Amino acid sequence: MANTQLVSDIRRALADDANPDKAEGMRAYMKSEMPYRGVQKPARRKLVNAVLRIDPFGDKAAWQSTVLELWRHAEFREERYVALDIAGAPKYRAFRTLDTLPMLEEFVVTGAWWDYVDDVATHRLRELLEGYPTDMSGHMRSWSRDSHMWKRRSSIICQINRKDETDLDLLFDCIEPNLSHTDFFIRKGIGWALRSLAWTDLPTVEDYVARNRDRLSALSAREALKNSAKIRRDA
Repeated sequence: MANTQLVSDIRRALADDANPDKAEGMRAYMKSEMPYRGVQKPARRKLVNAVLRIDPFGDKAAWQSTVLELWRHAEFREERYVALDIAGAPKYRAFRTLDTLPMLEEFVVTGAWWDYVDDVATHRLRELLEGYPTDMSGHMRSWSRDSHMWKRRSSIICQINRKDETDLDLLFDCIEPNLSHTDFFIRKGIGWALRSLAWTDLPTVEDYVARNRDRLSALSAREALKNSAKIRRDA
């Protein structure tokens, strides 16, 4: 059962920290239909740290249901940010097992914007992939062909910063069905994933771009090779 008192306390704290002068600018920047309180990241993290200091969840079920309560019934965008902060808190690492994937999928599908999706994909999905490589590889390959664009992007970028541990077959399998996709966030995601890999395996990235030059968008190719000169110079 969700810790409803904690949810109320979080909402009250966000309201107390609200800055209307910043709220509209934050909403405009994120092109968000949901309003902002105007609470910036340092203040939000301070709030979350205070909440977690008392360890308010008796078990995994309470943790997950509270996170989902914050997410599903959010009236301001910061409430969803707090939900993601609590979902990803280091002290609850043991709770983040494979059976939390449906919750992460809900974040991606209902969040459907880069600020939510990229955080989930590059941290939470990557964490599950590292813990459950066989199962998660299958899920990510399925997501890469999903009708939901943000699930596709998530599959492509879920290995950002894995460096030498990057599963190249999985990465290229997730990129492949998206090479002809016209959406900006898919094309940018392909470039970002390849650019991240380039820091530890530039030859593989350059070879991939060269072999797929006719199929990669100009944006993806440009992003993939953005740091190639610096990487080669610093080698």
